[in-house]
Amino acid sequence: MTTSHMQAAERRTVVLLTGASSGIGAATANELAGRGYALLLTGRRSGALDDLARRLDPTGQRVAVQAGDVTVDADRRRMVQAALDRFGRVDVLINNAGVSIAHGAWWDDPDPIRVLHTNLTAPIELTRLVLPAMRERRGGHIVNIGSVAGRVATHGMYSASKYGLRGFSLALRRELLGSGVQVSLVSPGFVRTELTQDARLPMPGPEGVARAIADVLERPRREVVSPAWYGPLSVIEGVLPGVADRVMQVIRARRYG
Repeated sequence: MTTSHMQAAERRTVVLLTGASSGIGAATANELAGRGYALLLTGRRSGALDDLARRLDPTGQRVAVQAGDVTVDADRRRMVQAALDRFGRVDVLINNAGVSIAHGAWWDDPDPIRVLHTNLTAPIELTRLVLPAMRERRGGHIVNIGSVAGRVATHGMYSASKYGLRGFSLALRRELLGSGVQVSLVSPGFVRTELTQDARLPMPGPEGVARAIADVLERPRREVVSPAWYGPLSVIEGVLPGVADRVMQVIRARRYG
């Protein structure tokens, strides 16, 4: 780590952001860079990461990249080590990387369990890597990017992974009370990204979710739903599941045509 990089880290909060090459991840990188954070951006597409880093920080002082797959243990370790080598620590881990079944039903997919590995196992394992140092410093923030599908069941493996991530986040927050380490869950509804590009629904872009993520770093909260108007869906799910069934039938019909 160079002296200039160390000085940059001393002045800024250091964020390790997964899934940064597109969608919510890229929008979040843009939002956080604009707010002055130091960033270690990760994702599977090294070219897209490099382009994003050059755009956000032409000087290369406060945005670095480390390509890799969050489902691979060695890659996860390289991501964390890259942040340590460049900035000296990880203040914030944002577990954003996520996948879903590309088309059709999960039971027809040749490898549906990869959704669980990416959306649930990888955030847990990355958290295990950064948590000891955060607890020792008595400061840090784990932000998991869930989904409204983790509050209102929608489809198979994706909902399973996001329900699991929600449970992990809420439990971890309680386990860490008094430690100085914050845990937050940001649950987006349908937003326009590569993951939802085939959906036939009116959807906002990912910028609103990116602002919600940045805001929760400045004002920690247990859970945030974005856009906020998705919140009542989870209430309907709990109180009137039959109504929620009909709502989801309409959404699925409009989504898939």
